[in-house]
Amino acid sequence: MTASIAARPRSPAAPYWTGFAVVVALLVIAPLVLPPFWQRFATEILIWGLLAMSSDILIGYTGMVSFGHSAFFGLGMYGAAAALLTVKPPSLGLAVLYGLVAAAGAAVFVAYFATRLRDFYVIIFTWTEVTGGENGLTFRQPALSILGLGSDRFTPTTFHWFVLAVVLVSYLLVRRITRSPFGMVLQSIRENEPRTRAIGYHIERYKIVAVMLSGLFAGLAGALYAIQNKFAAPDFVFFVVSGEVVIFNVMGGMGTLVGPFAGAAFFLLLREGLSRFLTEYYLIPVGIIFIVMVIFLPQGLLGFLRRRLNA
Repeated sequence: MTASIAARPRSPAAPYWTGFAVVVALLVIAPLVLPPFWQRFATEILIWGLLAMSSDILIGYTGMVSFGHSAFFGLGMYGAAAALLTVKPPSLGLAVLYGLVAAAGAAVFVAYFATRLRDFYVIIFTWTEVTGGENGLTFRQPALSILGLGSDRFTPTTFHWFVLAVVLVSYLLVRRITRSPFGMVLQSIRENEPRTRAIGYHIERYKIVAVMLSGLFAGLAGALYAIQNKFAAPDFVFFVVSGEVVIFNVMGGMGTLVGPFAGAAFFLLLREGLSRFLTEYYLIPVGIIFIVMVIFLPQGLLGFLRRRLNA
């Protein structure tokens, strides 16, 4: 008598990783088939998605709404600009490192910036010898070189792949962090801060680390954006950028990590499409759509799929 072998139950994470692999494959192929404008647009979506994901560490996992996230992004841009303007020949590794250090410095003194952010903007605009003031800074794009191995000029395709690789590593790292015991405490703070404190966790320390992690990845996004555009300007330090990042999270789904990328893509594509037909009035329908989504889809585009996606 032969016993039939029962089928092994499918892992709940399998659909997520299958979808993840499909999306990554499409993003790898994208620069090979898209026209130049949309190729660049896809790269920018990845960068803005990385910025939104960094904000999700605070908004979605810790319950801290950050309207000063543009400071981290802008300092990442200026850090990269400083490296590319002072180091000859321009170094890709140093550009990213300088951007991360600048953003980390902002994260350490975030309390100072939160209370004196107006002074910070004044410095950006008035210290023209360093920041370029309203005109910003322009610089050469560094060559593609990793750990000093090889040196070749970026093309739009190779830069897209480079950004995609950085974003993938960042996403997997943040995903691991949010699923660690540290990440569980952050979510506990979000759900019930007094109870989390009562059971013995030092809330302030966890929040400080969360802000630093969020600032680091925001600075990385800023450095990538500066390298892509060969330009750093104070406009990216304004509150408008922080507001858009919050919108990305709300539209895509807070506390999902995947949602911020979906929200960034949806918002940027929506804005691009409407601006071609409505020119200066395109923000009106964008605002209406955002309000409708908040009312009828409060969990965002991917929030309601969180458990199934296992993200």
